[in-house]
This record gives sequence, structure tokens and C-alpha cells, in this order.
Amino acid sequence: MASATSRLWRFSNLEFVLGASLTTVICLAVIFSGLLFPGGVDKIDFMARNLAPFTSWAHPFGTDALGRDVLARVVAGGKISLLVGFVSVAGAVVFGVIMGLIAGYYRGFWDMVVMRFADLQLAMPFILLAITFIAIVGGSLTNTIILLIVSQWVQYARLVRGSVLTLREREFIQSAKAIGVRDWRIILQHLLPNLLGPVIVLMTLNVANNILLESSLTFLGLGVDRTVPSWGGMLADGRTYLQTAWWISVFPGLAILLTVLGLNLLGDWLRDSLDPTGRSTR
Repeated sequence: MASATSRLWRFSNLEFVLGASLTTVICLAVIFSGLLFPGGVDKIDFMARNLAPFTSWAHPFGTDALGRDVLARVVAGGKISLLVGFVSVAGAVVFGVIMGLIAGYYRGFWDMVVMRFADLQLAMPFILLAITFIAIVGGSLTNTIILLIVSQWVQYARLVRGSVLTLREREFIQSAKAIGVRDWRIILQHLLPNLLGPVIVLMTLNVANNILLESSLTFLGLGVDRTVPSWGGMLADGRTYLQTAWWISVFPGLAILLTVLGLNLLGDWLRDSLDPTGRSTR
């Protein structure tokens, strides 16, 4: 038993080290991309078009069809994907947690309205929602973030509502009500702190998911403006050259893979750390 626990502890730490390392390196590279590539990411060099990777110190990841440095564009393109991932999740958390707290704590009419609206949204396929939304308001960075917030707040609302329905019957909540503590203080001081664990885990996993969704939408022409460097846009630009210049698409794809992998490892580690009972299921 001790050896099994020790192996599990080592595996959990390995998840954290790998996840934190990948996420930190990628985030730092994206944040300091202006210092790493002072010449900019859109500098065109027609004399170095479709240069293969690892053949030039000046362009280690090669160049695209316009002679632009692929490494610089991959690092700079991460700004859009990470921005969409983190901001959209933050917006979905704020809206979803508020709706879940209202539905779970007050129940009755508010619970019925919030949950029926959530059921209606869950019944609509994401791609249909995305096409309809983009057709009405157009594709842009802001609209992509709004789309992801609208499509994902339901997850947090349902998670929080279920937890609140259980917590509101506990003795410490009933005692607070009995002595006349106001509802908003009960929600902020007693309910919300007990909900942070599962919400943080879901946030971590959804950041990775939203990076994938943004890249997919941009690849399909439904997301961020293609003139702005992004991983999805680079994948779309490079698909024409897969047979002759595979690196234009492969390196942005690897950036997406490593970023999502790092965030998922962190999410798994957080889930095990915040929910010790789940460790035995490994």
C-alpha cells in the first residue's frame, strides 16, 4: 500500500512538473515575444521563401511562402490563442458561477429559469451556435471570446448549482441563516469558498479546450481575423503547402499540442490535489 501511494505521489508530481514546465515556457515565450523577435513577425523576405527548418540559424523553424519566420509567427501567434483561452474562461466562470449560485441558493422560480435556459443551450450543437453567431455579428477576436463565454457558462452554472444545493442544507449554512446573516454574506463567505476547488479544476481544463476551439474556428474561417497571426490561422495558411512546406502547419500544430498537454496535466494534478478521494481511482 505504501509503495502504491509512493508511486502515485511520484506520478502526480511528474504531472505537475511537466505541466507547469510546458505552460510556463510557452507563456513566457509568448509574453516576451517582442524582445525575442525585435524585427517583428511580418517581416517579408522573398529571397528566403519556403526555407526548410534547421537549415539556417536566422530561421530555425524555416519560413513560409512569403519568407516570414515561422518560429517568430508561432510564438507571436500564441498571444491570440492564450488570450482567447484565458479571457473566455474567466468570463464564463464569472457569469456561470453567479447564475449557479442564484439557481442553487434561491431555487424555485430562479432555479427553473436558469436551468431551463441552460438545457436549451446544451441542446444546441456548438458548431451550429458558432455559425449562427458569427453570421450575425461577424468574426473577430472579441466576438470569438463572447461566443466561447456564451457556449460554456452552462458548465459552471450546473457545477455550482449542484454543489450549492448540497451545501445549503449543511449545519453551518442553517446556523448562519438562524442568526440572521444576510444572503449575500452567506453566499460570499460560506458557499463560494467551498466551491473554488472544482471550479478551478474545470477552469484549467477549459482553457486548453478553448485554445483548441479558437484554433478550429479560425482554421474554418469563423474565428479571429486571418491577417492577425494565430495558431489556427497558420494551420489554415499552411494546408496548401503540406506536400512542399510541411513545417508551416506542423510547428503551429505542435505549439497547440504542447500547450494543451501542459494545461491538461496541470488540470489533472489539480483535480488529484483538491480531491484526495479521487486518487484511489487511478
